[in-house]
Amino acid sequence: MNVPAPLTIGKREFVWGTRTFVMGVINVTPDSFSGDGLGTDIEAAVAQGLRFEAEGADILDVGGESTRPGAEEVDAAEQMRRVLPVVERLARQTMTPISLDTSKAEVASAALEAGAVMVNDVWGLRCDAEMAGVVARFGVPAVVMHNQRGHPFHDVIGDIRDGLEASIALATAAGVPRERLIIDPGFGFGWKEEHNLEMLRRLGELKALGLPLLVGTSRKSTIGAVLGLPVEERLLGTAASVALAIANGADIVRVHDVKEMLQVCRVADAVVRGWRPEEAM
Repeated sequence: MNVPAPLTIGKREFVWGTRTFVMGVINVTPDSFSGDGLGTDIEAAVAQGLRFEAEGADILDVGGESTRPGAEEVDAAEQMRRVLPVVERLARQTMTPISLDTSKAEVASAALEAGAVMVNDVWGLRCDAEMAGVVARFGVPAVVMHNQRGHPFHDVIGDIRDGLEASIALATAAGVPRERLIIDPGFGFGWKEEHNLEMLRRLGELKALGLPLLVGTSRKSTIGAVLGLPVEERLLGTAASVALAIANGADIVRVHDVKEMLQVCRVADAVVRGWRPEEAM
């Protein structure tokens, strides 16, 4: 199967297939499902971003609205109040590309002006009719996720493929080159636990779309259901899911625990992609 062409995100080139890249999550929210929401504490959010960079994160993903089931919608003005100071500070203080996690075009546009270099949309450009145009206008990459919430279930991979193809069509119609897209199957977004596990098992089928694949399993409720553990005790379960995602084709993993998951990535990559002793750190 063909490896997707390299993609430049900000000033950094990502060469797919060489290793798994790590996206560190920075939740500037009071109600994150993962227990790591930093509210409006700008200093704490910036410090977390700097720590993630030091630990080896390849992308910093800043979000101002919880996407957990049942969370209240946060309007554009409040999202911008939360994320823009963090994006501005991180853009000045780090060399790591900054992604903005939002489904609102107004927020994305403001964050891209402030220094973000990628959009991560959990509704795959399908929630806000202006989002694809913003991505096209700024000439940045976008993560398009399939969100199963509100959609009838037929088949895990079939439903994901249909949703992703719809998002890709929206993007290209707006002028976003297909090769500037990253796909996310949407682990935990509208699926039953058994469907999330099947998704990981069948990830490789999505490689047929020919685009880089991002997977975010970190601390999610399916891991808690399998282990019977609360969110703060899901580190090892997350590690298992990350390793299996890599084995089944993930190019980027989105995580809350960068230092620990980077070690998981290195060992999984050594098995999946090959390893030479001189590469040891």
